[in-house]
Amino acid sequence: MIIDQHTALYGVVGFPLKHSLSPVMHNAAFIAKGLNAVYLAFETMDLEGCIQGMKALGIKGMSVTIPHKSEVIGLLDEVDDLAKRIGAVNTIFNDHGRLVGYNTDATGALRALEDGIDLSGKTCLIIGAGGAARAIGFVLRDRGVRVTIANRTTKRGEELANFLDCSFLPLKEIKSIKADILIHATPVGLHPNIEQCIIAQDAMHERMTVMDIVYNPIETKLLRMARSLNCLTINGLGMFVHQGAEQFRLWTGLEAPLSHMAARVKKTLGDIHEGDSGQAARERDP
Repeated sequence: MIIDQHTALYGVVGFPLKHSLSPVMHNAAFIAKGLNAVYLAFETMDLEGCIQGMKALGIKGMSVTIPHKSEVIGLLDEVDDLAKRIGAVNTIFNDHGRLVGYNTDATGALRALEDGIDLSGKTCLIIGAGGAARAIGFVLRDRGVRVTIANRTTKRGEELANFLDCSFLPLKEIKSIKADILIHATPVGLHPNIEQCIIAQDAMHERMTVMDIVYNPIETKLLRMARSLNCLTINGLGMFVHQGAEQFRLWTGLEAPLSHMAARVKKTLGDIHEGDSGQAARERDP
C-alpha cells in the first residue's frame, strides 16, 4: 500500500477500540481490490467532534461502534430507512459532503444465520439490549421469528422489548424459555476476557442454535459450552465479515472480496491467540 495525496481515508469510531479488527479487514479488502485507500481506528468519546472532522476532512466512510450507534443519528444529514426504523447506525457514507447513515449489522447477522439455518417458524432469545441486539431483533422480527429479549439491566431490556413489540425476561430467568435460537449480543467474553460468560449452560439445550456475535476469540466460552451440548454453533466472524462487506459495497460501489476479508481476520486472530499462549507459557516458566 502506497499512501499519497490521493489516498482515500476511512475509519471506525467508538470507545474502546483496541480490540477492533475492522482496520485489518477493510485494509485487506482495499488491497485485494487495488484501491488507493486506508482504514484507521479513531478511539474517542467526542462523537460530535469526530463527525464534524469527518465532513471537514473529507473522510469517505466511517464504521460506528459501541457506544455511539444511536447517538450518531442526530448528527447526520440523512439516515437510510432501515437504519431509521432500527434506531441505530453503524455505517456512514460521505456522499460529497452529505453524511448518510446505514445499518449493516442487520444484514450481517441475517446472512450469518441464514448460512447455517432456516429461520422459518423459529423462536429466538436475544441476550443484550445495545445497538447490535436492536438490529438483530428488528431484522428477525421482520422475518417472522418470535423474539424474546433478555438483559442484565431490566430498564434497557424492557425498552428494547417494547420497541420490538416482543417479550422481555430478566437474565436470571432465561432457563425457563426453550427457544430454537439463542443469540448473545453483548461484548462479554471479548478478548482479553475470554473466560467470561453471562449465560449458564443449563439455559441451553440440545438442538438449539447458539450464535455469539463476539468474534475475538472465534470460539468463545459460550460456544464451547454450547458445542458440548451438541448445539449448532455460529461464531461472530460471519456477522462481522458480512456486515463489513456491506459497508465496503456502500462506500465503493464494488462487490466486497469476502474471502480475502475473512482470511485476513482469521489469520490475525490466530496470531493474537498464538501470542497469548506464548506469553502465558513465559509467565509460567520465566
